[in-house]
Amino acid sequence: MKRALTYLAFAILGIGIGAYSALTMAGLLPGDRRTQGPIEINNWYGDFAMGSEDASPYFRARIARHGLLALANTEAVYFTRTVDDSGQPFTEDCMYQLSGGAMPARWWSVTLYNAQNFLPDNTDSALSFDASRADMQSDNGSGWSAVISPAKPADDTGWISSKASEAFDLTLRLYVPNDGVLEDPEGMIDAPSVKRLQCSGDAS
Repeated sequence: MKRALTYLAFAILGIGIGAYSALTMAGLLPGDRRTQGPIEINNWYGDFAMGSEDASPYFRARIARHGLLALANTEAVYFTRTVDDSGQPFTEDCMYQLSGGAMPARWWSVTLYNAQNFLPDNTDSALSFDASRADMQSDNGSGWSAVISPAKPADDTGWISSKASEAFDLTLRLYVPNDGVLEDPEGMIDAPSVKRLQCSGDAS
């Protein structure tokens, strides 16, 4: 009887550890944020297995969990960022400056998602900044910037609305990446910076 109880205890322990491991790898635990990945460029994380046949069952479950319609990496690559340049998590209470240069892709965009991995529920129609808007700031899309804040800036700068997002993250998409990006992303991609400008409650 004692031996049977010991076997039962180990079986329950094994099932528990296995279930926790599977839920963690699939991104199904509460508080899990986006997809992360083995590629890290300036606090942006990506995984080129997204949308490919090489993706593991766990990774596919993670993508499905976050509702991403992942294209093949020859068509689009994805990077997610959850912290500013100082390492602090993004929050609606703060204003940020997103800035970067030319991207090695036919087209690109940066989109804001809330903590539930959805677009924030606001009517500002300003949840993304893309290559076409960057080109309006310069002749070749280099040296662009946008403000991330819950209220529209007074000047006519680029703007991503964080209204009603609370905690949020940013997703960078590069559509039809240039030759060499898949082989050497760290060397080819100059990922945008995200500088925190001010937060509500900061001393003036």
